[in-house]
Amino acid sequence: MFSQVHQMIEIKSTSCVRALRSRTQWYRAHQPGQPQWLPLQRTGVYDPNIHNRRSMRLKGYDYSIPGAYLVTVVTQRRAELFGNVVNSKMQLNAAGEMVQRIWMEMPIRFPSIAMDTFVAMPNHIHGIIIMGGADAESRATTRVAPTQDGRIRLGDVVGAFKSLTTLEYTRGVRDMNWAPFHGRLWQRNYYEHILRNDASLQKYRRYIVDNPIQWPIDRENPKREISNQCPPQSNERT
Repeated sequence: MFSQVHQMIEIKSTSCVRALRSRTQWYRAHQPGQPQWLPLQRTGVYDPNIHNRRSMRLKGYDYSIPGAYLVTVVTQRRAELFGNVVNSKMQLNAAGEMVQRIWMEMPIRFPSIAMDTFVAMPNHIHGIIIMGGADAESRATTRVAPTQDGRIRLGDVVGAFKSLTTLEYTRGVRDMNWAPFHGRLWQRNYYEHILRNDASLQKYRRYIVDNPIQWPIDRENPKREISNQCPPQSNERT
């Protein structure tokens, strides 16, 4: 009898997991007058079953190729160091403003890149980097597989960003009483997604802009809200 009950629980749990991994994810609405569940397109940026420290980068892909890339960098232990989300809007503290400033200034260090849409959240950042020169932004919207002519790799840009922000944050801890971090400011690796066409670029621009609205159910939010029920499954085919 016990084994049958245990088996039924496993089946129900598996169904919930499959529902959450469907192409269209759902989250509980927080606005008055809204339906209980609203659709949210899955970005795939945070799925730990897809991304891990050994294989976050696409094997064999040259990350110096001109084009647009979505980058996500998360703080060590997901520490909330850069401000708070209030009424679905991100309010940066001094550390968050520093992180945003350094991100926007990266083209000074790497003239062949351009910075696109960006958001700093309490414990992570999302940003789109255009690799490949002054005309890269226009080419990124139309070219699926551009020819290789870049010298700077995506990892060089992200590595420099992490180093510069860590240095500035350390000074803030010493001189301005910023909250200390544990061991390192950022997690060792980072997430990236290649934006291969204009539709993908526009989709992730909107995702970044809407990120503060999604904070209550954000995977990186240590206090994210999780329903006890399975969300309704999408009718879309995966």
